[in-house]
Amino acid sequence: MARTTRRSTTHLSRRLVQLYAGLALYGASSALLVRAELGLEPWGVLHQGLAELTGISIGVVSIIVGAVVLLLWIPLRQRPGLGTVSNVFVVGLAMDGTLAVVGELDGYGFRVPALVLGIVLNGVATGLYIAARFGPGPRDGLMTGLNRVTGRSIRLVRTAIEVAVVATGFVLGGSLGVGTVVYALAIGPLAQLFLRVFALPEPTAPAVTAVPGVTAPGVTAAPGEPSTPAPPLGSGPVAAPAPGQAILPQ
Repeated sequence: MARTTRRSTTHLSRRLVQLYAGLALYGASSALLVRAELGLEPWGVLHQGLAELTGISIGVVSIIVGAVVLLLWIPLRQRPGLGTVSNVFVVGLAMDGTLAVVGELDGYGFRVPALVLGIVLNGVATGLYIAARFGPGPRDGLMTGLNRVTGRSIRLVRTAIEVAVVATGFVLGGSLGVGTVVYALAIGPLAQLFLRVFALPEPTAPAVTAVPGVTAPGVTAAPGEPSTPAPPLGSGPVAAPAPGQAILPQ
């Protein structure tokens, strides 16, 4: 029992590390795309456009937009997880922190590598925090919620959302360019690759061995009734508990 508890605690700790490392890296990679000045990812175009309009930092704008999108979950009856709420704050803070450290880049000799590094690290970050299984980000949850409510395909819903987001951001002054196209083409394969790399196995619970004449754990006989004995050894297969119950709600 103690060994199982330690294993579960270690598994949870690794999931938490992956979640927050992934979210922080996502914000940092998005900041590199900003410094590259060759075009942002779709939501980044909107965030930058709103930042240009309001004078608020792009990281804070990301937090505000994430919170607004999260409110849209209410009519869609979506349930946020720890990762959903953390996504709203950690990504924006990491983004502003990275922009404060990494100054403006001069020349394509610096900007192109920053673009490539930003896209690759964004894929790494996506694999890290999604594989942690603490719930989708606000924007992904909006997509899946609309898919469930409208009955439209994920592909159609995502395309419609991102076209609207990019168009709005571009009109407001967001950066749209070759980086946007490269990101759109590369992020899917990169995310799929790193989801496999960072996939976490479920902790397995030990099998319960039946003992003749002993009531199975957790089964209590009703008052006045005899306990139901377990089947004799060798009389048939013994079912093992379901592997790895979720420790926190997803």
